[in-house]
Amino acid sequence: MISKSITIKIPTGLEARPVALLVQVASQYDSKIYVETVGKKVNAKSIMGMMSLGIAEGESVMISAEGADEEEAVANIEKYLTSKN
Repeated sequence: MISKSITIKIPTGLEARPVALLVQVASQYDSKIYVETVGKKVNAKSIMGMMSLGIAEGESVMISAEGADEEEAVANIEKYLTSKN
């Protein structure tokens, strides 16, 4: 299992469209992937769970993954969350 703290750089934060794209990225991997904020941890492959976090640009989240492709999963999620789309 690996974990990494990531600061969100998507200008709109994680609203509907960016969450849907994040779920698509996470769903490409077999690993269990979670996004954690203060007091809340949700499955990164769940649109409803991710929407419930209400993460804004500049906030930090902890991404954790466990499985055969965990390193690649965290790397690509980090690439997505730190891009200024």
